[in-house]
Amino acid sequence: MTKYIAFDFDGTLVDSQNIAISVVNQLAKKHNFKSIEKENIDYLKSLSVLERCKFLNVPVYKLPFWAPEFYRIYKDSIKHLCFFDGISDLLNQLADLDYKLAIISSNSENIIRDFLKRKQIENVDQIFCSSNLFGKNKVIKKFLKKNKLKNSELIYVGDESRDIIACKEVGVEIIWVSWGYDSIDTIKEESPDYIAKEPQDILSIVKSLSD
Repeated sequence: MTKYIAFDFDGTLVDSQNIAISVVNQLAKKHNFKSIEKENIDYLKSLSVLERCKFLNVPVYKLPFWAPEFYRIYKDSIKHLCFFDGISDLLNQLADLDYKLAIISSNSENIIRDFLKRKQIENVDQIFCSSNLFGKNKVIKKFLKKNKLKNSELIYVGDESRDIIACKEVGVEIIWVSWGYDSIDTIKEESPDYIAKEPQDILSIVKSLSD
């Protein structure tokens, strides 16, 4: 039976697309890679992370070195960050049903905690983060181990194909949300366990699992 519901942050809980594009474009000027243009956004959503890097001429091996700079600039724009419509209510509804809530993200823990404090969100029990874009499976394993959970006691909610891949590697079920960074075409081959087209779908899915 599900005890914890863990959420990705960017693209799942919060609408950070404009902030992320702005930060990427600032880094593009400094490090001489291709900027993101408005007409390319939908196309980029159809690509994997590695394919996006190739399209933007971003050397993948440099991502860990640029991550601190990315989050430093991101943090300066946190006042413009907001929940997707319906997410705040969803978190309250899930907490009222006695589910424990967590965030497992590639973003900075300081940014996430600052955002939750600004929004006066107190029902998120734990936050686990890793700056490694492709290391979320290890973070999920760490979360399971720390909380002494069986795989079946956690369900993850995310918006990218790499979230699905990480969950399948660990053996945790995932709800993929359609309002984030990856399009439906990007994740079809990964076959998420559940698909949510709006936040209330997450509530319905979770309730159905406890019936």
